[in-house]
Amino acid sequence: MSKYVYQVNEAVPENGQLLLHETLFHNANGYLGVRASLEEGRLADIPSVRGMYINGFYDFVEMKQAEKLYGLVEEKQTMLNVADTQGIKLFIDGEEFSLFTGKVLQNIRTLDMKAGVTSRDIVWQSPAGKTVKIFIRRMASFTHLPLFLIDYQVMLQNCSARLTFRSDHIGEVSNYFNPDDPRVASESVKLLEVKQVIQDLGASFIEAKTSRSELLVCSGVTNLLNGQPADSSTCFQNEARAEFSIQADDGQLVQLLKYTVLTDSIRSADPLQECKKVMAEIIAIPVDTLYSEQQAYLSEAWQKCALDIEADFELDEALHYNTYQLIQSVSKDEFGNIAAKGLSGEGYEGHYFWDTEMFIEPFFVLTMPELSRNLIGMRYKTLDAARENARIMGYSRGALFPWRTIMGKECSGHYPSGTAQVHINGDIAYSVIAYYLATNDWEFMCSMGAELIFEICRHWLESGNFYQAKFNLNGVTGPDEYTCLVNNNYYTNALAKYNLEWAVKVYDLLKSKKQLRLLEEKIDIRAEEVAEFKRASEQMVLLYDEALKINPQDDSFLQKKPWDFAGTPKENFPLLMHYHPLHLYRYQVCKQADTVMAYFILEDYQSKETMRNSFEYYQKITTHDSSLSTCIFSIVAARLGYPEQAKLYFNDSAKLDLFDTHHNTKDGIHTANMGGNYMAIVYGFAGLRLKEDGLHFTPILPQGWKGYSFTVQYQGSRIRVSITADQAKFELISGNPQYVWVDGEAYGLRGTIMTAIK
Repeated sequence: MSKYVYQVNEAVPENGQLLLHETLFHNANGYLGVRASLEEGRLADIPSVRGMYINGFYDFVEMKQAEKLYGLVEEKQTMLNVADTQGIKLFIDGEEFSLFTGKVLQNIRTLDMKAGVTSRDIVWQSPAGKTVKIFIRRMASFTHLPLFLIDYQVMLQNCSARLTFRSDHIGEVSNYFNPDDPRVASESVKLLEVKQVIQDLGASFIEAKTSRSELLVCSGVTNLLNGQPADSSTCFQNEARAEFSIQADDGQLVQLLKYTVLTDSIRSADPLQECKKVMAEIIAIPVDTLYSEQQAYLSEAWQKCALDIEADFELDEALHYNTYQLIQSVSKDEFGNIAAKGLSGEGYEGHYFWDTEMFIEPFFVLTMPELSRNLIGMRYKTLDAARENARIMGYSRGALFPWRTIMGKECSGHYPSGTAQVHINGDIAYSVIAYYLATNDWEFMCSMGAELIFEICRHWLESGNFYQAKFNLNGVTGPDEYTCLVNNNYYTNALAKYNLEWAVKVYDLLKSKKQLRLLEEKIDIRAEEVAEFKRASEQMVLLYDEALKINPQDDSFLQKKPWDFAGTPKENFPLLMHYHPLHLYRYQVCKQADTVMAYFILEDYQSKETMRNSFEYYQKITTHDSSLSTCIFSIVAARLGYPEQAKLYFNDSAKLDLFDTHHNTKDGIHTANMGGNYMAIVYGFAGLRLKEDGLHFTPILPQGWKGYSFTVQYQGSRIRVSITADQAKFELISGNPQYVWVDGEAYGLRGTIMTAIK
C-alpha cells in the first residue's frame, strides 16, 4: 500500500466507528468541508455528525455569563452546518440498499491523497439475493473551490434489475451539540432559516439566511444519471429531491453524478446568482477533467511540501495523512483561516486560535508562502476589531487580538484561560516576522506587516509596566492553561521582547527606505514611541532562578506545590475534565509546553545549559493534556541533544488522528498537532531556524531511522534537504543561490553541498 493511500475495511460500521470515519475520510479544500457520512444514511441508534461547512461562515449565538460584568463576552460566533447534499438512496427492484440489512460482502473506504478523492467500494447482497457492486467517489475540488462532487456508480452482478435513485438536497439543518464536552457546542440551536427553494437550469437551489449575523448561503445541486437529468424533481418547503429509474442488465455500469456548489455572502454580493453561474460553468467541464485538475493541483503541492522519513510504514503514512489534511484545511483566500478542527467537524465551533500562527503557518511559510500571506491577511482584515477589543480591555492604544474567533470578535467565555492569553498578539507578530524572513516580501511588510507589528507593540507598552528598571507584564496567561492570570509568564515576555525588537528594526527600515510617511499619517507612529519600544525590549523581565538554574514559568510558579502524579488515577486525565480550574491553578502542573515552547521559537535568549535544565524540570510536570504539547517537546528535545526522547514524543504526536490515540478524532482532526508533526521533523530533527542571515540547520538522525528528506521554499528558491546517518545533503532545485548555515558554519548554496552529521 502506498503512503499516499489510506484504506480501511470497515464491514458493517459499529457504534462509534462511523463518527471516527466521518472525520478521517472527510473532504475539504479550504473553502468547504464535508464529513464522510453515509450517503444512504444509518440506523437511528448509531451516532453520526452529518455536516457541511464553509470556512469563515458563521452566526452569532448567545454566551450566557453567570454575572453581567463589563467586557465579558455575551455573544460568540459559531461555524454552521450549511446544508445536507450527501443523501443518495438506492433501490434494487424496490429493495433499499443499506449496510445494516442484507449481506455486506465487501466495504472498503479509501483516501487517495494524490488524486484528492475518497471512495467507498462495496459489494452488497440484498435480502432477496441480488448482488450489486457500488463504487462511490467524493471530491472537494481544489481548482473549483465551491464544488463538492459525489460520483455514485452501480453495477449489478449475475442479475438484472430496476435501479431507482433518490437524491436529496436538504436546507434545514442543525449543528451538532454535546452538553458534556467543552470542546463542542453545549446547546442545540437552529441557526439557518431557508428563504427559498427553487429549480432552475436543471438544478435545485436553496438559499438560507443566518438568524443573527444576517449572512446568506446558497447550495446548488445538479444530478445527472448517465449524463441525463432526473425523471422527476420536486421542491418542498425546505428541501428538494430528484428521482431516477433505469432498467440495468448484469455488468452494466450506471453512474449518477451529483454536483454540489456552495456560495456565501461573505465572498459574493448575490450568492444565489453566483451559485447558478458557478454551477453552469462546472457541469460544462467533463468529470474526467475535474479529476485530472485535482490530481495536477496535488502533484504540484506534494512537490512543494512532501516530507519523507525512512522509518516504519505507519509513521510515514501518518505523516503524509497529516500533511494532506493541512492542505485540505487551509483557507485559500483572506476571508477564512484554519479552524482548530479544520473543516472536518464542529469541535471548538470552527474557531481560529493561536494554532494558526505557531503550529500551522510554520508549515506553509516554508512550503506555500502565498497561503501564509493569506492567513496573515485575514488577521489584518480584523485589525479594527482587535483595536476595539483592546479598548474594551482598557487599552487606549494598540490592538489586542481575540483568543478565539471567526470574524474578529472574542469568542472566549472563560477569560482566565482565554482572553488573558494575550500572547496571541505576540504569536501573530511572530508569524509576520517569520513570513518576512522566509520571503523577503517587503511590499507585504509595508502594506500590512508593519502596521500589525506596531499596533501589537503598542499593546505591550500599555499592558506592561516599568518597575525598578525592569519591564513587567502582569495579569496574563501563557500557553499552559493549568496556570492562569500570572505575572511575567516567560513565554509571553520573551515573545513581547522579540516583537518590540522587530518593531524597532522595521521602523528603521521604513525610515531608511523613505516609506514611513504613510504609516505616520495612518497610525501616528513616531520616533519617541519607537524609543519606548526599544527601552521595553531591553528591560523585559525574563525570569531566571539561580538555585535551579532554570527559567521559571512565571513569578509565582516555583512557590506552588508540585502536583501528585503518583496519586492521580489514570482515568482522571485529562485533568481539566476532572478538577476545578482553581484546584489546578494552585499546583505546579502544566497542561502543555509553555516555557519549553519559548525555547523552540526564541532559543537565542538563553544558554543551552539553562534550556536543558528547564526542559528536564518541565518534562516531569507536564501532562500533555493538550494535543499541541508533545510535538513541541519533540522539537526542543532534538535541539538539546535528546534524539530518543524527541522520537518518542514525535511518534505520540504523529499518530494522534490516524490511529485515534486520544479517542476524540470523531469531533474533528487536530490541525495544530498536524502542523506540529511537520515542525518536529523540519524544525526539530533537522534543526531549521529562520534567521536574518539565512537558513540555519543543526540536523540529527534518531536511532532506527535510515533518513528523512523535505523541501523548503526560501526567498524564491526551492531547496531539497536530505539527512542520512552520515551526511546532510542540501540541493538548490530552483531559484537564486542562498546561504545555508549547518552547525554554525556558513555555506554558499549554488548547486549541491554535503556535510557530515555531528
